[in-house]
Amino acid sequence: MPRANASQGVNRPTDELDGRRAAILDAVVTEYIETAQPVGSATVARAAKVGVSPATVRAEMVALEREGYLTQPHTSAGRIPTDRGYRFFVDHLAEPGTLGPAQRTQVSAFFDHVRGEMEDVLERTSSLLTDLTSQAAVVVGPSHDTATIRSVQLVGLAARVVLVVVVLDDGAIEKATLELDEDVDDDDIAAASVLLAAAFEHSSLRDVAPGLDGDGPTAVSKLVARGTASLARLAQRPEPDSIFIGGSSKIAGSFEAVETVRDVLAILEQQLVVVSLLNDVLGKGLSVAIGGEHGFAPLASCAVIVAPISVDGAHAGAVGILGPTRMNYPEAMAAAEVVSNRLGERLGSQLHPDADAEDHDRA
Repeated sequence: MPRANASQGVNRPTDELDGRRAAILDAVVTEYIETAQPVGSATVARAAKVGVSPATVRAEMVALEREGYLTQPHTSAGRIPTDRGYRFFVDHLAEPGTLGPAQRTQVSAFFDHVRGEMEDVLERTSSLLTDLTSQAAVVVGPSHDTATIRSVQLVGLAARVVLVVVVLDDGAIEKATLELDEDVDDDDIAAASVLLAAAFEHSSLRDVAPGLDGDGPTAVSKLVARGTASLARLAQRPEPDSIFIGGSSKIAGSFEAVETVRDVLAILEQQLVVVSLLNDVLGKGLSVAIGGEHGFAPLASCAVIVAPISVDGAHAGAVGILGPTRMNYPEAMAAAEVVSNRLGERLGSQLHPDADAEDHDRA
């Protein structure tokens, strides 16, 4: 994930540190991410990149605290990074992360073998991200409102219950149950299916409007009208189409304050808020939002890493990682980038299976 994207578009002071202070800040952030304990000057002085005495480190750490990069939680304790310190680390100090051999093998094996409908793939991908990062993970799939209807069918479940099954070209399968006022037979259901398919297959879901009626028996006309209304509602639903959150249980071990855990879990339960959070982060030109940068007060103790999913150059959702500001940024950013790229490839193959078959035949 290009480091320039981490802070682009966010209004903040231009941070400049000389080499020694930058090395000290790097050592403090790295040590604190590793241990979750305030970092003392003696520990920093032992870092390979610092190369100065503990007394000099102490003086520089005081200066870094004065400039807002570090803070001291207790008078007798060492220091920990502030949001500004983490931001400088992400923008200037952290080396681009890479996944280890075992993690790369895990990702490759996952995408080589994962099967099922798109929603199944997205849900399992959120679990994969959690496994890679030990943080809460969010996967938002493509919006259905612009999807094209690949097929629509009515299936009789009982004398007065009919299931509408819609297959979209983004790989999603949507279902809706129609409860009728009178019995319908299989011939009426089949006739209504033919009319719905002729009217809407290869049309955009958002272009479906209620009002289509069928020519023929009243039962068929009613089925067509009810089926059309059901299709129209799919495109008008206010809730996100495909959002999956994995690793919520990881939150409890990431924060000491019970109230913070409660606030974060409450946010994760609100799907629309989570989607808005990821979109806002991307809209600000960020791939990493730290503390208050994302604008959600209950998540002031959190960092959010977001990577967009692209299919054939078009936006098709996003993956996100949410955890404490004390997270392993290089590793988490690398995981988000690799998974978003592989997921985009996988969704592309589900959306265009015929193209994959042609490529295989040519090979």
